[in-house]
Amino acid sequence: MATTETKISKPKVQLDRVTVRFCGDSGDGMQLAGNQLTNTSALMGNDVATFPDFPAEIRAPRGTKAGVSGFQIHFASQEIHTPGDDVDALVAMNPAALVTNIRDLRTNGILVVDQDSFDKKGLGQAGYSSNPLEDNSLNGYQLHTIPITQLTRNAVDGLGLSQKESDRCRNFFAMGLIFWLYDRPLDPTLRYIDEKFGKRPQIADANRRALKSGFHYGETAEAVATQFHVEPARLEPGTYRNIMGNTALAWGLIAAAHLSQKRLFLGAYPITPASDILHELSRHKRFNVLTFQAEDEIAAVTATLGAAFAGEMAVTASSGPGIALKAEAIGLAVMTELPMIVIDVQRGGPSTGLPTKTEQADLLQAMFGRNGECPAAVIAARSPADCFDVAQEAWRLAVRYMMPVFLLTDGYIANGSEPWRIPDVDSLEKIPIEHPGAAENGEPFLPYQRDERLSRPWALPGTPGLMHRIGGLEKQDITGNVSYDPLNHQHMTDVRAQKVANIANDIPLQSVQGPEEGKLLVVSWGGTYGACATAVQRAQAAGKSVAHCHLRYLNPFPRNFAEILPRFEKILVPELNMGQLRLLLRDRFLIDAVGLNKVQGRPFSVQEVLEKIEEITE
Repeated sequence: MATTETKISKPKVQLDRVTVRFCGDSGDGMQLAGNQLTNTSALMGNDVATFPDFPAEIRAPRGTKAGVSGFQIHFASQEIHTPGDDVDALVAMNPAALVTNIRDLRTNGILVVDQDSFDKKGLGQAGYSSNPLEDNSLNGYQLHTIPITQLTRNAVDGLGLSQKESDRCRNFFAMGLIFWLYDRPLDPTLRYIDEKFGKRPQIADANRRALKSGFHYGETAEAVATQFHVEPARLEPGTYRNIMGNTALAWGLIAAAHLSQKRLFLGAYPITPASDILHELSRHKRFNVLTFQAEDEIAAVTATLGAAFAGEMAVTASSGPGIALKAEAIGLAVMTELPMIVIDVQRGGPSTGLPTKTEQADLLQAMFGRNGECPAAVIAARSPADCFDVAQEAWRLAVRYMMPVFLLTDGYIANGSEPWRIPDVDSLEKIPIEHPGAAENGEPFLPYQRDERLSRPWALPGTPGLMHRIGGLEKQDITGNVSYDPLNHQHMTDVRAQKVANIANDIPLQSVQGPEEGKLLVVSWGGTYGACATAVQRAQAAGKSVAHCHLRYLNPFPRNFAEILPRFEKILVPELNMGQLRLLLRDRFLIDAVGLNKVQGRPFSVQEVLEKIEEITE
């Protein structure tokens, strides 16, 4: 007898935005689930912002709080700047994931848990004295207790997989359920499965089955009563792709090398969260990229300095602990006046600190963390997509002013992602570089002869007639001879400082979002841009006299910045540190700025910044 499958009709609710978080053990594939939801949402035309959260321990015991991995995605029908504050839907694959993430789920939010993992051992590892699925402690949420492990095993039954292999497909079941819940198509993820696991047909088939089973569970289970839909966002016309900060930074460096007709050399030693810059660049040798994984941070930066001397586009990348080890060689780059980019992907410190968590506490290290009077330019990216542009700007400044330039990002920017509008290559600004030609008149070459910017010539080794000496000992101006003359040392110190100051004449004026004067100016830098911009927009909508000023250039500051600050009664500086930019503002401009400071390994929420704005403007 023929049977007909009956599909349960469920209401569909339109939403402007949604924040979803997957969390589970570090081996549960939460990053994969989050990335697939991100890519699919981007393909649907939503604006997206993400926040991956990795455990600090490489092999934390399974099921423990130390091993919890998470991925949060915010997708919307309008432009957004943050991965969201309160979570609308939380998927917790075990008790440890639940206990460490439940505080971020909004009241009456959707909570999906794998009930099969809530056994005595799992509850004990998470520190639960009773089962939260049974003790009414989760009554404030829309709780869906689903036997995800068993349903996944049922879905892949007959494929000849071991139980361990079957359980690895649980993330695809959870993915499928969330895809149905928020009206996401399966096709992009099915294509991903074919590409990723095509050479292992058993595994590919298992993941396909698990994904579809989760989707159909949402479609048919009476407990899941409503489906939600988010319309595409109205973004600037163009071709977009979703991009992570480290990837955008690597591509920006490649673009800068092409625009300056230079080979790109990266000298680096692996360190979280900067390693992916090395990984990404190593894939692009065909674009005249040379990557060198050194035995340590000192070897990496000194090799980079050697590349700069040889006339290459020289880049080194690390995080705070590595930057500390590179300090002496960076000082040598300042003394020899060679162009170099020093990338610092900031993380929680001090020492090893919180290697997988975000912080922006290396600003003073970039400014002053070298012996002697050793100035360098400092700029900072504000978002994952912005890394592409900032990489080019760092190189432009380095070669115009013949100096090392610090480029600051952080763990949140590096691992987060957002839509990136792919630029027309012809629209990118060229970075012209001129090397002095061979000497023809027999006159000695003067390595510290300066132009209008105070930059010295970048002579390539081996050029006839341009033999010269540079090094760490103080040099006589113009000639480059070693000099211990006190007045010369004072002069060269002044020149190196003035050269950095001259950059202010070559960068854009600082802009202000909102009124040009008023009660409060919020000054931000780095990865706090999204939370600050959104909070200020909401405060303005509520009638508050507040404006926003986000700094890309931190040393030197834009030349009109000093004129902006006095126009406001109060200055608020939100930072993921204990007040480093605020310290600089007080010193440079005698402004009694107010700080909003946080060092918890997590970015600001919009609400945190908004509450501080409301407190100040009451």
